[in-house]
Amino acid sequence: MADSVDRRAALALGGLGVGALASAPLWAKGMGAQAMGAQAMVDLGLYEGTGQRPLTDAFPGKKGMILQRSRAPLLETPMAAFDGALQDDPVTPNDRFFVRWHYADIPLSVDAAAFRLRIGGAVKRAVSLSLAEIQAMPQVTVTAVNQCSGNSRGLFGPRVPGAQWGNGAMGNARWTGVRLRDLIARAGTAPGVVQVKCAGLDQPPGDAPHFAKSLALDHAEDDDVIVAYGINGAALPLLNGFPLRLIVPGWYSTYWVKALDSIELLTGPDTGFWMAKAYQIPETEDAGVKPGATGFPTVPISRMPPRAFFTRTTPQEARGIAMGGDAGVAKVEVSLDGGAHWQQAQLGPDHGPYSFRRWAMPLTGLARGPHELAVRTINTRGEGQKPAPIWNPGGYMRSSIETARVVVA
Repeated sequence: MADSVDRRAALALGGLGVGALASAPLWAKGMGAQAMGAQAMVDLGLYEGTGQRPLTDAFPGKKGMILQRSRAPLLETPMAAFDGALQDDPVTPNDRFFVRWHYADIPLSVDAAAFRLRIGGAVKRAVSLSLAEIQAMPQVTVTAVNQCSGNSRGLFGPRVPGAQWGNGAMGNARWTGVRLRDLIARAGTAPGVVQVKCAGLDQPPGDAPHFAKSLALDHAEDDDVIVAYGINGAALPLLNGFPLRLIVPGWYSTYWVKALDSIELLTGPDTGFWMAKAYQIPETEDAGVKPGATGFPTVPISRMPPRAFFTRTTPQEARGIAMGGDAGVAKVEVSLDGGAHWQQAQLGPDHGPYSFRRWAMPLTGLARGPHELAVRTINTRGEGQKPAPIWNPGGYMRSSIETARVVVA
């Protein structure tokens, strides 16, 4: 594969290791933004309430992150961190990669030498694998966007509860590890297996349900579904799931289990809270319903739709990133008149069907005055974006056409 992770560096936790995280008492205790060294404020332009959020460098291995919550950590990536020239690599730097945990009791240290990944349930033989054993298996690298199901929730109107993300609860990386199916093969699949359940080291409070997500067996054995120990050529940071993280390209981040330490093969559907009740979307074509609607049928959230974003607009040029969801980016179109007419943007190199792809559009020749720009993408399946935003009570799957305003003096 194109990239690899130094096995010794991974085992040693690399440069973003346990020591740094273990010495971070302020965020671990849930101190406020001021005590955490917030540097400046950014306005996310949310639908209701204040969109002002502090930027912080206080979390180990992170810098210039938008602080949504200190415990459990919710750190959003500023859109400027995604910006780059057309030929630039569209991966998100590790120190700017967004962070999202459900429970406050996340692993603050991991003994890499003692760690074991347990594979059990409906298997022919239960196995327990060390990091060294996993890293000795055939290595693969997949470039893929990791996007929170609630990315852009703060833009929903009417407002819905939950983390009020702007557009930055996402990141694109080269994930290095081993195929999930190769790990399953070490244990062997017993007759009747239908799902593969994955859980991690984070711990729920009290009687709350342990966070776990499941994939259908055939999906779990897909070529591109991997268990990663590396990100962009380095070891996974603890905040992003060290020592192992499930990577499910094309699907929302809720399935990308962090600090993975348990794989269980099931002979029936997973009826646990995080599959049967949480992360449910309306069973409609676009996952949308009328605001205030209740009693509608739901299904678990799964694949991502295509989206395009602005990362920079000037009177001379507009540029940004696009993703095809669970398919590649075929084209990006930009409107200079609020959606009345569209023209095709220039595209940067293709880094695979699950990756961001850069786009750019020269704006020379615009008349003086204000202009409303819009951007949309179409994936290789022919799926595109709709102008009108959807609404659902979870604030999930926003994928409507993004707009920006530029003024030519």
